[in-house]
Amino acid sequence: MKKLVVNGGRKLCGECVVQGAKNSSLPIIGATMLTNGENILHKCPILEDTITACEILTSLGCKTTWQDDSLIIDSDGLCNAQISKCLMNKIRSSIIFLGAILARCKEATVYFPGGCDIGSRPIDLHLSAFRKMGVNITECGGKLQCKVMGSKIYGAEIFLSFPSVGATENILLAAVTAEGETIIHNAAVEPEIEDLCNYLNKCGAKIFGGGTQVIKIEGVESLTACEYSIMPDRIVATTLLCGLAASGGEIFLRDANPKDLSAVITVLEEMGCNIRTYGDNIFCQVKKQLLAPPPIRTMPHPGFPTDAQPIMMALCCIARGTSIFVETIFENRFRHVFELNKFGASIRVEDRVAVVEGVAKLNGACVSATDLRGGAALVVAALSADGKSEISEVRYIDRGYAKIEEQFSKLGGSVLRV
Repeated sequence: MKKLVVNGGRKLCGECVVQGAKNSSLPIIGATMLTNGENILHKCPILEDTITACEILTSLGCKTTWQDDSLIIDSDGLCNAQISKCLMNKIRSSIIFLGAILARCKEATVYFPGGCDIGSRPIDLHLSAFRKMGVNITECGGKLQCKVMGSKIYGAEIFLSFPSVGATENILLAAVTAEGETIIHNAAVEPEIEDLCNYLNKCGAKIFGGGTQVIKIEGVESLTACEYSIMPDRIVATTLLCGLAASGGEIFLRDANPKDLSAVITVLEEMGCNIRTYGDNIFCQVKKQLLAPPPIRTMPHPGFPTDAQPIMMALCCIARGTSIFVETIFENRFRHVFELNKFGASIRVEDRVAVVEGVAKLNGACVSATDLRGGAALVVAALSADGKSEISEVRYIDRGYAKIEEQFSKLGGSVLRV
């Protein structure tokens, strides 16, 4: 089993380009099923999750090929409407394929999705929206059998009780070629939603208000494939910034899109980081000990992202003072705390609140990733720790980071995969 070996205490310095966003690439990969012709997706990160997404497309009859970080997809040969339980269990985002399959095939058979165990992520919002759009759904033993009752999915006015990113994406995919108009109220406003809408509109969709709380979709007859560049990954950018802040030094992030990182940048500046932005680029410099930030509460965008919470917590372990984290999105998102404490951190958890008492230093430790972002948090902690650390269960980290060891090594860190 592969593991990461990190020799901590080295200042990071240099520049790097932020990879394409995992959470944007997955729904866009699913959306290619709706198009005629060959799509070329630039800056598509080569990750365990995107590789699994390509396996799903292949199982449905599509063709996928990689050319460096460009993914070429031809969905003209799609001939299957069922995703196996094995593939569904690999990634949570596999449910995103449901909306596109229904729009293309008028029926679908899928299973409840897998993914990291960070808490319940029900898909009831997805299913209730599809039912409102004329889809009959039966559930039996974890299997979902779905069938469009008419000749096409039809548009509907949908009110989401929670601004779910996945539900918003799935409704969009079902609605773009539906009969009539669909309006999504209380839609998720994450940047990845806007990126999906931009891709679909480039293919010929008519979506208005992408990235706002009310999205209007006018159904079109068909979509045409296009060439598109995936947005930068804001959580990878957060990881690089926190790794730098934990170890000291300075870095220049290219293609980082600072406006998508405003909540994270604000916290880093409050902790004492010197941050300047230049267009799509970010410069960050750390010359002094960090201070604990004001309490951090995870919230849907534009609030502090839940995906960044474990990573920022790792940084706060060495900040002077007491940091408080309130997790409002996932009830099981503090699993990394036990592993962080192995470095000598002082973190205690009660329900959905974690209290971090900053310590003078962390020491190298043997730890295990519990999930994707928790694994990234362990890398950040190891970069600041004295001595050698070993991080096992790297497979979780690989779900969202394209060779994380190379990204930090290019900046002067000592991170090896063995």
